[in-house]
Amino acid sequence: MESPFFSEEHRIFRKAVRKFVDEELNPHVDEWEAAGRFPKEIYTKLGELGTLGIRYPTEYGGAGADIWTTVVFCEELGRCRSRGLTMSLLAHTDMSSPYLAKHGNEQLKRKYLPAMIKGEKIGAIVLTEPGGGSDLASMKTTAKRQGNKYILNGSKTFITNALNADIFFVSSKTAPEKGKKGISMLIVERDSPGFIIESMKKKLGMHASDTGELTFQNTPVPAENMIGEENQGFYYIMDGLQNERFVACAAMTSSAQQALNDAVKYAQDREAFGKSLSEYQVTRHKFARLQTKLEAARQLTYHAAWLYDQGQDWTMAVAMCKAFCADVANEVADECLQIHGGYGYTEEYDIARFYRDIRLWKIGGGTTEIMYELIAKQMDI
Repeated sequence: MESPFFSEEHRIFRKAVRKFVDEELNPHVDEWEAAGRFPKEIYTKLGELGTLGIRYPTEYGGAGADIWTTVVFCEELGRCRSRGLTMSLLAHTDMSSPYLAKHGNEQLKRKYLPAMIKGEKIGAIVLTEPGGGSDLASMKTTAKRQGNKYILNGSKTFITNALNADIFFVSSKTAPEKGKKGISMLIVERDSPGFIIESMKKKLGMHASDTGELTFQNTPVPAENMIGEENQGFYYIMDGLQNERFVACAAMTSSAQQALNDAVKYAQDREAFGKSLSEYQVTRHKFARLQTKLEAARQLTYHAAWLYDQGQDWTMAVAMCKAFCADVANEVADECLQIHGGYGYTEEYDIARFYRDIRLWKIGGGTTEIMYELIAKQMDI
């Protein structure tokens, strides 16, 4: 089904990204999943393809493109058989660098943004703390001003790109007594003194996404590395999370569509009691129901993109997308694994990896429960 939102330019771009995923990524995902990370050169290759600064100004090396180009990129990246790799790339393109592009001063943008768009410098967004989760206002990490620098102390966890990143966008409290109104965001470089990075082991899924725990022990950060204004970080984060959730929805819906397509093919090939699984009405109806829900998830995502494109508030739509798309993707994972029977519980088929990977999206970027709270607030409840 052709969407009216996509032009010929978008279709050409889609073919280029699809070719990259099919030829440069998917043949190597088993190796990268086992290693727990993928080569940094993937970023530079995508930089050459022009995908790391899709909506950023051309003066910094960006493409100056629209939200629909981002949708295409996320959908095609979602076809990568390593959803962890997909998440790591999106953490760079749409979860960390937007803070710099949108709120950074000209000096900071000139210093860091072109290298991020080329894939020469990798970014990580640093929000979550061991005892905080979705409650950002309760963060304990502090940044105290001393002359022309801040002294950073605290711990962060579940940080995507921790092992590969060069540039960390770190949230901290510059005025702890003000609660959420005292949060700021600083750019911290990898080799900063007192900055310790440790790998997180034994994750359920997203194995190729390098995830780590960060510790800051009297880490000095130049005051000029402040993103935007001091104590305005909470509002930047609330704005940034909308984009983070949106790209996750586009990618996870595409991944779920791939899983469903795989299950349909399996059911057509697999025989039980003298006929293929797809010949049973219960199987066909299951597939039809899942396809209907996936299309609803896709169109809800497109609606959120349309609101953004029109300059309208997309807060409620994005929260709905995040909750609904994650639920649908997880339902697809469960039902399609069931279709595979015992083979679905082995590593022989991709459905096992998808089942593990997709579960994160009901948690990451704000839990489903938090999404419903946001929707309720928009409803004035």
